[in-house]
Amino acid sequence: MSTWTTASRIRASGAELDGDLTMPAHAGGLVLFAHGSGSSRHSPRNRAVAGALNQRGMATLLVDLLTADEERVDERTRELRFDIGLLADRLIGIIDWLREQPETAALPIGLFGASTGAAAALVAAAARPDAVLAVVSRGGRPDLAGPALLEVRAPTLLIVGEQDAQVSELNEQARNTMQVLAELRIIATATHLFEEPGALEQVAEEAGDWFGSHLVAAARNH
Repeated sequence: MSTWTTASRIRASGAELDGDLTMPAHAGGLVLFAHGSGSSRHSPRNRAVAGALNQRGMATLLVDLLTADEERVDERTRELRFDIGLLADRLIGIIDWLREQPETAALPIGLFGASTGAAAALVAAAARPDAVLAVVSRGGRPDLAGPALLEVRAPTLLIVGEQDAQVSELNEQARNTMQVLAELRIIATATHLFEEPGALEQVAEEAGDWFGSHLVAAARNH
């Protein structure tokens, strides 16, 4: 399958953000990654998941939600990574940008959020229900999405590690709160970062199946 990747400069919510857009030939959908605490588009875990989605014929956009200057500040203060409103506004701006680009305008969008990025993804999904057709959270903090959790219309998959007890509990509460199809998957023996052998591959497989069912298949039926 032929695939190409291009570096993009995206203006979203008043910021110039760097992203890497990967497009397989005849992509059936696009997954936008929302990185979590202290992470970036270079996250090896998210890149591994994105690669698996590309193999399934889905386009991916990995983008830094903070500028380089903001990242330097956040390394010291750790404040911006928990500014869910800021991160969600950036994601909404990126979604709007994707719908304006000729190569991505027709593609249905899914969101993959990790850690605090999962909360921002859910807020963005609630704000753009016509654009976002599916959400996957990896080790996420959906509780930080606040009232937006009740407004999400996109089918949502919450993936957590078996050894990540506190986050597992928060995800279970979120699943029970949501008004839409929401499922919780526990990856056996995995901790918060899914560093155990085979754990990240399971995350990628679960995410691929979810986006295949609720993003690509849904697009065909539109």
